[in-house]
Amino acid sequence: YQMNKNIKRQLFHDFAVTIGLLFFTTGLTFFLFYFVSENPANIALFYIVGIISVARYTNGYFYGIFASFLSIIFINCFFSYPYFRIDFTLQDYPFTFMCMLTLSSITSITTTHLKQQTKILAFHEKQLMEAEKEKMRANLLRAVSHDLRTPLTSILGSISSIEAEGDKPDPEEWQELIRNIHDDAGWLLNMVENLLSVTRIQTGTSRLNTFPEIVDEVVAESVTRIQKRFPDAEIDVTVPSEILMVSMDAMLIEQVLLNLLENAITHSGSSKPVRLIVENHPRTVCFRIIDYGVGLQENQLEHIFDGTYSEGSSSDIRKGMGIGLSICKTVVTAHKGSISAENHAEGAEFLFTLPKEEM
Repeated sequence: YQMNKNIKRQLFHDFAVTIGLLFFTTGLTFFLFYFVSENPANIALFYIVGIISVARYTNGYFYGIFASFLSIIFINCFFSYPYFRIDFTLQDYPFTFMCMLTLSSITSITTTHLKQQTKILAFHEKQLMEAEKEKMRANLLRAVSHDLRTPLTSILGSISSIEAEGDKPDPEEWQELIRNIHDDAGWLLNMVENLLSVTRIQTGTSRLNTFPEIVDEVVAESVTRIQKRFPDAEIDVTVPSEILMVSMDAMLIEQVLLNLLENAITHSGSSKPVRLIVENHPRTVCFRIIDYGVGLQENQLEHIFDGTYSEGSSSDIRKGMGIGLSICKTVVTAHKGSISAENHAEGAEFLFTLPKEEM
C-alpha cells in the first residue's frame, strides 16, 4: 500500500511539473512573441529549453516526450497563423511538426539519459565512499585491538609482580613497576581521548561543531598540553605575525596537533627540539611538525594513515603510531583538509592543511 501511495505521489508530481513548466514556458513565449520578436526560431528554442527542464525534473522518458508533443500543439495553436486555433493543414506543417517533434524528443531522451547516468555515477561514488569508510573503520578497530592489548598486559604483569613480592617488597623494583603502570595508564587515557575525538564526528555526514578560531590560541593550547605530558620536551613554535582565523572544531584540531607532536617526541629517537611551523597560504593554513631523528620507514609511507603503521624494529606494538595517525587523517579530512608525511634529510615531517573558507 505504501509503495502504491509513493508511486501515485511521484506520478502526480511529474505530471504537475510537466504541465507547470510548459505553461511557464508558454507564458514567457507569449511575451517574447507579441512584445519582442515574432521569429519562429526563437519560439522553438524557448520550448526546447522547457522540454529539457521537464526531462531534468521528472522521472523516465515519457514526460519529456509528452512535453515535446504538447509543445508542438502549443506552437501550432498560439504562434502559427491562424492564431488560437489548431490547424495541421498548413503548407509544410506536417514536415515541420515531425522534425520539431523528433528534435525535441531526442533532446528530452538525451537529457533523461544524462540524468540517469549522473545518478548511477553518484551511486557508485557513494558506494566507494562507504567502502573507504568501512576500510578505515576496520583498520581503526584492528589498531585499537593491537594497541590496547600491550599496555593492558603490561599493567596486569606489573600488578602480578607487585602481588608476588608479598610482605617483602623491593622499594626500587616497586617504584619501577608503579612507573610502568602509570605510563601505560596514561597512554590508555590518551587513546580514549583519541577515540572520543573521533566519535564527535557524526557517521556519514561528518558534521563538526566548527567556529572561527584564532590559530595562535589553538596552537598555544596544544603546546601547553603536550608539555604537561612531556615536561622535558623542547618545542620550537613559529607562527605568522598576522592573526589567522580558521573555521574549525578547536578540540579536534588540538587533538591532531597533540598526536603529531607526541609522535615526534616519542618516536624520533632524538633529543633535538621538535619544530611546529604554521604557514599562511592564500587558501589554506598549513601546520608542519618536523623532528630530527630516525625518520619513517619509506615502504610504509603510503599507508601510514591507515591505522596499521608500526615500527618494525620494535616488538612493542604500542610504540607504533597507527591509531593516532588514523585519527589525525579522519579529523583533518572531516575539516576538508589534507594531511601527508615524508622524510627529510634529518628526520620526518608531518604536514596538514585546513581551508580558510567557511565549511
